Amino acid sequence: MTSASGGAEMVDWNLAVATATRLARPGPQVTREEARTVVAELRRHALAAEGAVREFTGMRASSLAADGSAPVLVVDRPGWVRANVAGFRTVIRPLTQKLAARRAETSGGAMLGLVGEKITGVEVGAVLALLSGKVLGQYETFAGAAPAPAGRAAAGVHRGPDGDRTQAPDSPAGLFDQPRLGPDQPGPGRLLLVAPNIVQVERELDVDPHDFRLWVCLHEETHRTQFSAVPWLRDHVQSEVQAFLAETDVEPVALLERLREALAPGERAGGGGTLLEVVQTPNQREILSRLTAVMSLLEGHADVVMDGVGPAVVPSVGEIREKFQRRRDRGASRLDLMLRRLLGMDAKLRQYQDGAVFVRGVLDRIGMEGFNRVWTSPNTLPTKEEIHQPAAWVARVGRQS
Repeated sequence: MTSASGGAEMVDWNLAVATATRLARPGPQVTREEARTVVAELRRHALAAEGAVREFTGMRASSLAADGSAPVLVVDRPGWVRANVAGFRTVIRPLTQKLAARRAETSGGAMLGLVGEKITGVEVGAVLALLSGKVLGQYETFAGAAPAPAGRAAAGVHRGPDGDRTQAPDSPAGLFDQPRLGPDQPGPGRLLLVAPNIVQVERELDVDPHDFRLWVCLHEETHRTQFSAVPWLRDHVQSEVQAFLAETDVEPVALLERLREALAPGERAGGGGTLLEVVQTPNQREILSRLTAVMSLLEGHADVVMDGVGPAVVPSVGEIREKFQRRRDRGASRLDLMLRRLLGMDAKLRQYQDGAVFVRGVLDRIGMEGFNRVWTSPNTLPTKEEIHQPAAWVARVGRQS
């Protein structure tokens, strides 16, 4: 892929996938029949969640598949990696082009670029390997390519001692969808459900597996509904992301200076933020502030919908929520907590919490119909400050109405 692009990719994506697949931790042990049952049930739940979310929110998502249902991919960990690489490659195109142009102006840039692509590919792969064991599902807003038909898995079957055991990330042929690393053209959004991770967490929490699988599907289906029922939302988020990337300062001296200041002791220190935060320009901070507000809204809305729909269709929703929240709060090892902070995963958890407080605050004041004004236009989205002040958003948007 790198050679085909004339070395302009800046990341060896194939190496990133290979690295992530090699480093990804194995998932829970299941029999072939158990694996088939899980995959089939997740597909059914994803379909059932569409109607439940639509009824609760009053939002009507557009179905994109030929049969009228949402595109759903049930993947293993390597499949999740491949899907995210395809989408990520599409989104960061403005940055890779900028870096490639910079490299072309540098003496010996071609050789340095080739080495850099390999190093960056390994680094990206290592991060994806870590994340591949943590994500239960996601709505892939900027899907980069259509999936390969199930059964064309790159991974083979791992036989256990009994001859009929398989351990994720390797999967039985024909079971999981296998996204391809296709051309960097944005495709329709699609729902990803990471079966091994869902099974692992439901076992860790010791909750009803059928209820937990539906609960996860409700959250992810809400994201699909948000983007497919609000036509301008995807383009808005994409334009903000690309504006953020276009503002990236690729001057090494400037990057090193900001990094030095972030790590320096005293009042000038950057407060130990994420890796992303320490290299931001002032313009990027403004853009990221808007993106943070949008993502907090989307995540919080999904959490509220998931719990709001839950009692009607998920009998043990109270137990699941309590145990899942304890798991979120508890974290894991000291190393895991450090990585979560550096990679911005703690910020992701705050988005769930802050966004849910905002959504509930608005619902308490003006109900679901009033809350749905948030989807009118980019101007009715909450600001980062309003996420913490629902009454301020209600006053502002109410005046606009």
